[in-house]
Amino acid sequence: MAKKIVGYIKLQIPAGKANPSPPVGPALGQRGLNIMQFVKEFNAATQQMEPGMPVPVVITAFADRTFSFITKTPPNTYFLKKAAKVDKGSSTVGKGSAVGRVTMSQLREIAAQKMVDMNANDVDGAVRMLAGSARSMGLTVVEG
Repeated sequence: MAKKIVGYIKLQIPAGKANPSPPVGPALGQRGLNIMQFVKEFNAATQQMEPGMPVPVVITAFADRTFSFITKTPPNTYFLKKAAKVDKGSSTVGKGSAVGRVTMSQLREIAAQKMVDMNANDVDGAVRMLAGSARSMGLTVVEG
């Protein structure tokens, strides 16, 4: 028989750097889950990733106080900032002050990595979505 699910917890935690302090501790604590067990398992699952990379995680809490979790690919903005080599997006988008540039080939690489978590039908659709995200961050999309 399947275990009864009591809820889902969605967090974004840096890869390999989960610890029991907020937001992780309180989110798991209120469901009565073993915080240290999650921290150990999450850090083990993300240790091969780039340290500090933000990793969205969905934790499924069961009625018997056990849990399972799945990690997703990092947010589009993380990859876009890395590709454009900028620390943050533009604070004044659309005012003609581009903070960086990304090429179509970079967008294609990101789309290939993100495809599992995107709701695009094909890589071209994913590239168009990423191009829109890039523009809304103040990045210029160039051919190449």
